[in-house]
Amino acid sequence: MSSETFTTAMFLIAAIISAGVLINAVFPVIYTLSSTISSSSHSVDERLSTDVKIVTTYASSGNHTARIWLKNIGTGRVPDASVQRADIFLGSQGDFVRLTRTTELNPETWRYEILEDANNYWDPGETLYVEAMTTKVPGKGEIVYFQFVLPSGLYRSTTFTASD
Repeated sequence: MSSETFTTAMFLIAAIISAGVLINAVFPVIYTLSSTISSSSHSVDERLSTDVKIVTTYASSGNHTARIWLKNIGTGRVPDASVQRADIFLGSQGDFVRLTRTTELNPETWRYEILEDANNYWDPGETLYVEAMTTKVPGKGEIVYFQFVLPSGLYRSTTFTASD
């Protein structure tokens, strides 16, 4: 009887130690996975709640400038820092360049203003005014290509006709 008790006790101790090892090995993996899933979920939610529409456009071949108005039609607000890191591409179809953001408009640059801004966010319903300058703006009556890309990967592009 004592040998059976001793054997049972040894199996019980081995089972407890095995369970502890298993928990120590599996718990960090579960914790990492839950963190990754939470992060991915937040990223997907942010991308789904962000939507932008190009409202109207204008380009002048005479002074090589373009003016574009975009509306935040999503449910999420876009931080001003994200707008500052956005990419703007402008020019004729097949001959466009990526412009550099600046506060003073010069050749190959762009600047922006969030209209109705009260909190340094591009809130739903607010309009973003973009002014850009590049020698790649084509002549009067030719097609202008414009693309706006947020750091999250959201992009909108359009083509329109240049004026004089």
